[in-house]
Amino acid sequence: MGCEAVKHEYHTPVLLEEVINHGLVTKIGQVVCDVTFGGGGHASAMAEKLSSSDKLIVLDKDINAIQQNKSRVKTQAQTIFVHDGFENLKQVLHDQGIDGVDFILADLGVSSHQIDCPERGFSYMHDGRLDMRMDSRTKRDAFHVVNHYSGDRLKEIIKEYGEERYAGRITDAIIKGRPINTTNELSKIIVDAVPGNYFRTGGHPAKRTFQAIRIEVNRELENLERFLTDAVDCLNAGGRIAVITFHSLEDRIVKQTFKYMATECLCPPKSPKCICGKIPTLKVITKKPILPTADEIKSNPRSASAKLRIAEKQGGAN
Repeated sequence: MGCEAVKHEYHTPVLLEEVINHGLVTKIGQVVCDVTFGGGGHASAMAEKLSSSDKLIVLDKDINAIQQNKSRVKTQAQTIFVHDGFENLKQVLHDQGIDGVDFILADLGVSSHQIDCPERGFSYMHDGRLDMRMDSRTKRDAFHVVNHYSGDRLKEIIKEYGEERYAGRITDAIIKGRPINTTNELSKIIVDAVPGNYFRTGGHPAKRTFQAIRIEVNRELENLERFLTDAVDCLNAGGRIAVITFHSLEDRIVKQTFKYMATECLCPPKSPKCICGKIPTLKVITKKPILPTADEIKSNPRSASAKLRIAEKQGGAN
């Protein structure tokens, strides 16, 4: 099944009502950013709330997402689509002459279209060339990571980014099996490398390794850290940022970044007075992440691991 056959299957937007109700602000002339457009579900819903005095800025590093789904966005607001990653949000806004924004949404899930398209090489369930690039303009792909990284570096990636307990065994098998060209070849090598009871205790044996390689290919965690810092800088006072994560590594970064930016003082607990001079830039709206309801998980199983965290910009304008 090729990409054209599954283009209608871009994923259902996760935690949509929660994003609209708890994140989206309402003001005249607001600027709203969806920095992970994907199937356009979130952007379309937000667009319906906007007026002709508002602006909607949409980013995605996957040009296919923009081309196939931009027509879904029906709104009176001025809408700008940009083929770029969220880590470049500050530059994108500068290029558009925008000084501050009022709401930023980042949904960090990989779209169903990307997963289900064999040619994209993301999934251990479909056979295709090892690729995993969200932006086809980048040079590094999964084939390069799998076949040219050192054993030590590959093991580190699988262990850290995949949180895979059998990283050593899997890495040894990959090194021995090189060259590896397709997702099916890699998946089989991984399955053969782990104990037979893995399916009963940890899901599909290739899931964590594929996740790790995808994160490395797209520099996902590094880009997330850069995005969070820049996004908060770009917010107007009272503006909000909402981030939906799908695995613990992402969620930990968002949680810790929001917490740090909301902290008033970094001095040692026994210090008689504050000398650090830190001024909090955020107020955390979600003390605990918002999770999908049982009904949403039933209708959209891929939402099961989703967590939504929201924070609000404090103080003066960005």
